[in-house]
Amino acid sequence: MSVNQLRHIAIIMDGNNRWAKQHGKSGTAGHKAGVERIRDVMAACQQHNVEVLTLFAFSSENWQRPRKEVEALMGLFLSYLKREAKKLKAEGVRLRIVGNRSRFSPRMQRSIAEAEALACEGETTLVIAADYGGRWDIAEAAKQIAADVVAGTLSLDQINEDALHERTALADMPAPDLLIRTGGDQRISNFLLWQSAYTELYFCEQYWPDFDGAALDEAVQEFNSRQRRYGLSGDQVAPLQVDQQEGVKGA
Repeated sequence: MSVNQLRHIAIIMDGNNRWAKQHGKSGTAGHKAGVERIRDVMAACQQHNVEVLTLFAFSSENWQRPRKEVEALMGLFLSYLKREAKKLKAEGVRLRIVGNRSRFSPRMQRSIAEAEALACEGETTLVIAADYGGRWDIAEAAKQIAADVVAGTLSLDQINEDALHERTALADMPAPDLLIRTGGDQRISNFLLWQSAYTELYFCEQYWPDFDGAALDEAVQEFNSRQRRYGLSGDQVAPLQVDQQEGVKGA
């Protein structure tokens, strides 16, 4: 089995509505059950020494959902921020919210800022992507580059992958090593498009409210069975993995 570095896990938390229907509950009940699942998955990530957990809570496209569902999601998000920020701080977890905040209500924007200010330090980081889209993220980075060129602080020959990356929402975080999607669909739905160029993808049938620590352990086990090549051949990567394994043994 390979020794793959696992610093950052990203999760598309899908299947809340279908879970609710399966259990004869309302869609809101499904989303509430999904929120409660976050704590268990965070604990499992800490057991695997994961530095960053990024959760796709609300996409740019989710505004198109029925109004009552959107209102319920906003209410759950608000209550989560108010309830969990102090707990995250106490547990040494830093909170980051990424996405387009301009479409949130002033009350929501204040709550986001307050929660981030409260849980602003920690050895591990919880990132919540809310009103986030991968294309939006790249477009915003391009807009910042254009503004810097106009201002004369950036020349055309300085525009490269690094320049764009530095302006993306998670520029200060390691790229996701593993992206998990629950609920059975096998697509990434405009999530972390730039950051996931070499991310390992893991799809499972479980609905998000059923995804627990044991399910995350299975995903990590699958991740560790893969050979991450980053454009190299398998023969080139194999010696590097042997070196990694020897380093782990000698640590």
